Amino acid sequence: MPTVELALDELRAVTAFAVVCARTALPIVPHDEARPGEAVDAARAFAEGGRRTKAIRDGAWAAQRAATEARDDGRPAASEAARAAVAAAGAAYLHPLARAKQVRHILGAAAHAARALELVADDPGVGDAHVRALADRATPVVVEVLCRYPRAPAGGGRVGELVRVLDVVLRQRSPRSPERGGSEA
Repeated sequence: MPTVELALDELRAVTAFAVVCARTALPIVPHDEARPGEAVDAARAFAEGGRRTKAIRDGAWAAQRAATEARDDGRPAASEAARAAVAAAGAAYLHPLARAKQVRHILGAAAHAARALELVADDPGVGDAHVRALADRATPVVVEVLCRYPRAPAGGGRVGELVRVLDVVLRQRSPRSPERGGSEA
């Protein structure tokens, strides 16, 4: 399996982007549900220079339980917001394997946050607009890391569609993008 180069500072930048994205949906989570926010905080600590610790994984698992509970309680927007938190914590564990599914570690928090907001608004246009707005928050380092991986994979329902929209938007910003006259790895 081919691998990509991935430095610790780049992993922190990807995680910081995921944290920014997940935070946009946290207000949808009920105030008495702390687990998604704790997962985002654990990811933020890593992004700001902390170590990758068990707290990040534990936070992700707890936020996943919150997402499942919200879904089972008929609160799909809160479930997606919690899944954005799971994805933010998961960004800290982006693997250097050149596989398309790794793109979800980079862009999943944005896609789940956008899905949460569009569910609240009952308008898919809100999700599309949100991922495009979040694209403006991606640093050049995030775009460069993304471009080392294959394009986002097919599937994944609406969240997968949002991942692919964001993937295309960000790759078009890269000097390596074929659309800009560069060469893609």
